[in-house]
Amino acid sequence: MNLNGTVAELDPVRRLRVMAAGLNAVMYAEAHVDLPMRDIWAVASDLEGELPHLVPTLRAFRCRPASGDRRLAWAYGPLGHTARFDVLLQTGWCLMQSRYVVGGMAAVPEGRGTRFAVLGGMRQPWSAPVQRALRPVGRSRGLLMVERAVRRAELRRGRKPA
Repeated sequence: MNLNGTVAELDPVRRLRVMAAGLNAVMYAEAHVDLPMRDIWAVASDLEGELPHLVPTLRAFRCRPASGDRRLAWAYGPLGHTARFDVLLQTGWCLMQSRYVVGGMAAVPEGRGTRFAVLGGMRQPWSAPVQRALRPVGRSRGLLMVERAVRRAELRRGRKPA
């Protein structure tokens, strides 16, 4: 809020960028993709169908409605590990939080395409030095997640992925 009493709002990608900085997130990446937002967001928001294709450490992700834009979800890892997530899913914004992990995706129209961002990190304050040290690897993993989302969107459109 400024001195005039107005509130400046951040678009979803900028909001996710701020969250990544505040969390010292190990993974944050954003990129312009040459797809309409509706196509990339159709993939990102299909958590049960697409999230296991975007995140290699997920075997399955199951959701059930909670209230409004909120959902309860359970992530299943390939070795049997499970985690419960609180999910807030809105157009252009997805935030998923478990007891230990936070993940997010955001998208906004940009020119003829979309700016798409992904976030992954741990919620414990003690993990900040570890996450900071792994951030270079996390950025490349985030960019791979963006590429996977683009490929999945192209498959949905019936186009052969580049």
